[in-house]
Amino acid sequence: MSGLRVLVVDDERPALDELSWLLGRDPRVASVLTCDSATATLRTLRETEVDAVFLDIQMPGLTGLELAQVLARFRTPPPIVFVTAHEAHAVEAFELHAVDYVLKPVRAERLTEAVRRVAGVADGGGDRPANGDLQVPVELGGVTRFVRRADITHVEAQGDYARLHTGEASHLVRIPLSQLEEEWGPAGFVRIHRSLLVSLAHVTEVRTDAGRCTVVVGGPGGPALGVSRRHTRELRDLLLRRASEPRP
Repeated sequence: MSGLRVLVVDDERPALDELSWLLGRDPRVASVLTCDSATATLRTLRETEVDAVFLDIQMPGLTGLELAQVLARFRTPPPIVFVTAHEAHAVEAFELHAVDYVLKPVRAERLTEAVRRVAGVADGGGDRPANGDLQVPVELGGVTRFVRRADITHVEAQGDYARLHTGEASHLVRIPLSQLEEEWGPAGFVRIHRSLLVSLAHVTEVRTDAGRCTVVVGGPGGPALGVSRRHTRELRDLLLRRASEPRP
């Protein structure tokens, strides 16, 4: 691959210029195109093939999410990286097969990770979050093994480490929970407590007792995880919306 051709879409000129500049500094990016509206984006994509679209969500006219739905109907949909100041759309982005979900203000190292994911998709190896098969390296008895992210039910913070729980085991990795929350949000992982992320795909039961909410993950007999009061409403809304949406 000689280099990535990417398209940046944002209706705010300062944000558009900054993201374009940051992407242009990455040695894997060969060229950066820009658009400030959904209409301009569709016109550009009719004439030019790109390796990825870095897309804002809050835009006049068609929002970024609505534009992504249109792009998904293309014969060969371009990979999408959402770049937004809003955390609340992460699950929707995941369901639209986003490659990544980057929060503003954009950090250079975070954008580097997004470009790495795009490059992986462009090379055909892809660790696209939508496929649910991202392989997470873990150390076990001096041997590096790989755990499918799709098998992880929840993640627990332990200082600068995070403990990944599956239905059969747990694994300690040196990654802060805040980083996993940002990177795995598009894959349906949401924070339910300051020290817990949960995979929405593995939530099988929601319980309320004396005003306290817990979720059960991994099926009958699975662990019951406490949900903090500040995250309870958001979690319920996400689960209800997920349950009510038609599945292909």
